[in-house]
Amino acid sequence: MTSAAVTGALGPSGTRVRPLAALQQTATMAWRSLVSVKHNPLELVDYSITPIMFVFLFTYVFGGQMAGSPQEYLQYALAGIIVQNTLFMSMYTAMSLNTDLTKGVFDRLRSLPIARSAPLFGRITADLAKQLWAMLLMIGLGTLLGFRMTGGLGGLLAATVLLLVFAAAVSWTAVLIGMLAGDAEKVQVYAFTFIFPLTFTSSAFARVDTMPGWLQAWVNVNPVTHLSDAFRGLLLGTPAAGPVLWSLAWAAAITAVFMPLAMHVYGSHSR
Repeated sequence: MTSAAVTGALGPSGTRVRPLAALQQTATMAWRSLVSVKHNPLELVDYSITPIMFVFLFTYVFGGQMAGSPQEYLQYALAGIIVQNTLFMSMYTAMSLNTDLTKGVFDRLRSLPIARSAPLFGRITADLAKQLWAMLLMIGLGTLLGFRMTGGLGGLLAATVLLLVFAAAVSWTAVLIGMLAGDAEKVQVYAFTFIFPLTFTSSAFARVDTMPGWLQAWVNVNPVTHLSDAFRGLLLGTPAAGPVLWSLAWAAAITAVFMPLAMHVYGSHSR
């Protein structure tokens, strides 16, 4: 077990916290974060207005040019819009974590007799629940605008699980950014620097075969391409085994690299 993991299993006094107790404390911290939306409804607006805006803008601004009609483009692009929104929303984890650190909120939480990792894992869990809300909102709106989910309920459930698994993996990059950035403004700069190139050089909004050959080489290995193709295939009931496996492999790789780094930095803040 790494030192960061040991640190996360200890309370502020250095006593070891049982795994079940740590899990309960994580759930409590997640619930605390979700309940705070009631007192700060603007936070839920971020997870609602932005997704709605993305769906409307991409459908009605680009739809006619890209596919001949907004509805036809929506049939292709909704999956990519949801994937892009998921990546953008993951940065809220970085921003909220950075704010809690700079304002001393995490210091106060870590003084409580709970596992030191509970506030962090609670924040990630709560943000995944908000991600789920945004995804379902976008699918519901897309359906009202003409999206046909031909993959059925099974496809929707599989797509949802896949998206949340990938979002959980990306959360570790957000945690690392939130820990290392000096303030929330720098978090935004770092986030957009990475997310914009990833999402727009992928199959999220345009077919790969319409791009220059030199760009296709990158697009075909871009994790956003795999996730968009997998999510689209599951919703539409088209073959998606390859993209699903690639998406899971990318999620595992991102977690393997960034989770230890994030936990190490988080452990250094805990001491």
